[in-house]
Amino acid sequence: MEKDIQINKGFMIVEIIVAVAIIIVSVLAAMMVTQKSIYVSRQALHVSQATFLLEEGAEAVRIFRDNAWSNISSLNVGTNYYPTFSGTWTVSTTPSTVGIFTRVITIANVNRDATSGDITTSGVNDSGTKLITITVSWTESGQAMSKTLSFYIMDIFS
Repeated sequence: MEKDIQINKGFMIVEIIVAVAIIIVSVLAAMMVTQKSIYVSRQALHVSQATFLLEEGAEAVRIFRDNAWSNISSLNVGTNYYPTFSGTWTVSTTPSTVGIFTRVITIANVNRDATSGDITTSGVNDSGTKLITITVSWTESGQAMSKTLSFYIMDIFS
């Protein structure tokens, strides 16, 4: 009889160890799922913020254009410009950040086919049209991330 009690105690200890192991694995799995969902949520927030910064950058370029086409046409092609707002929009070649984000505006010339007027990679330079590329970049968990928006802007007031 005493031997049966010892065997039952042995089985009880094994059952407790198995139950504790199952609980630990369950808690660890729940923690991993929670950690991953927090990471994905943070990443989605940063992508949304970057998208809004792209849109704001596009609006800033349109405001430059609306104030005077020379604000756009006088910018150097291929140079990185950083928009800032302090009462009015300005650009500088000094890097600036918005929180964790760096927003860069670059300007490119646009060529048109002399016959059709279509935008082409070769042809005649159209001084009244520029290709604007806005890039918002940031670091996410040690990895470089970025979103880009490209659009054409024209001198519509001349």
